Amino acid sequence: MLPVGSAGSLDIASPSTDGTRLTERQRIAWLRLIRSDNVGPRTFRSLINHFGSAEAALDRLPELARRGGAARPGRICPPDDAARELTRGQSIGVAIVTPGEAGYPSRLASIDDAPPLLGVRGQLPALAKPMIAIVGSRNASGAGLKFTQMLARDLGDAGFVVASGLARGIDQAAHRASLQAGTVAVLAGGHDRIYPPEHEGLLAEILHTGAAISEMPLGHSPRARDFPRRNRLISGVALGVVVIEAAHRSGSLITARVAAEQGREVFAVPGSPLDPRAAGTNHLIKQGATLITEAADVIAAVRPIMGRPVELPVAESDDTPSMDREPAASERARVVELLGPSPVGLDDLIRMADTSPATVRTVLLELELAGRLERHGGGLISLAVS
Repeated sequence: MLPVGSAGSLDIASPSTDGTRLTERQRIAWLRLIRSDNVGPRTFRSLINHFGSAEAALDRLPELARRGGAARPGRICPPDDAARELTRGQSIGVAIVTPGEAGYPSRLASIDDAPPLLGVRGQLPALAKPMIAIVGSRNASGAGLKFTQMLARDLGDAGFVVASGLARGIDQAAHRASLQAGTVAVLAGGHDRIYPPEHEGLLAEILHTGAAISEMPLGHSPRARDFPRRNRLISGVALGVVVIEAAHRSGSLITARVAAEQGREVFAVPGSPLDPRAAGTNHLIKQGATLITEAADVIAAVRPIMGRPVELPVAESDDTPSMDREPAASERARVVELLGPSPVGLDDLIRMADTSPATVRTVLLELELAGRLERHGGGLISLAVS
């Protein structure tokens, strides 16, 4: 096993396709950029693609936010804060890794909104193995828990690592049943803010043979809006997602939806029509999810795609935001006019705006840095409701 604990000695790979490597100074700049206000993974990628470095992008953040209508610039993470986070991470065995480096799951790196920096802790080999995610109800039935344990053990015996969200119910059962084979906990908060708190002991057991990952900074206590973000990572690391017991409007169904958007296999375990905890899984089956009753069903479905190379996202070309040229007032007004509280697709917005894709993307990036844009699943965007 290769333990994680010395982030400063790791050779961090850039997600760009030119094979460049980050120096320690660049790594701190990357951490500063992603920890700055209103900079998410997609915005981070656009800024890096355009300006060529995080340091150059950091210099331009105030201007871009002003162009987007911000009354005052958002907070830019100071260098000392970024350096302190790296040092604190090392003290508890957390390494900050980027796509392409050991410890960063290759399939996670392939999603559109992959975290540019990921905190990893535990055993790195577990993060390189093929993973299957198991999610489901926190208020699980006895039958649901028993099936989860059986499925997780059988998948582990077949060489798969089980990924889940360390929640109560199905998640907890999946982790415990796969401790021996190795399991990955995907955290909604920082590595030092475990939720629920009673699972700190379970996480300690997981780290002996498995790993934990989080995109959130140390000291960050998870909020309600952090769990959907966490869910995209659960599906992102995996070949497929198994949903066991999920009521309508459950977080597990969000994971299933995101998994489908990411091109992952979606599996559902059928349940009694009389049990509201099975309403969501039965609906998934009606919508085309693969019905499973044993691990062999999952393995048969994912085996054909296991050998395929993972394609990492490449830098944008013609659609890269033209941030050196400020959009004309009429262009910006047209894009803002077309946006509203109801989400709209980017392609539709570009078509209706009757201007270049790069100009639309520039306006959207400015709005996001000003805190005026919200991103939704499926590539949908809307104006933020103040």
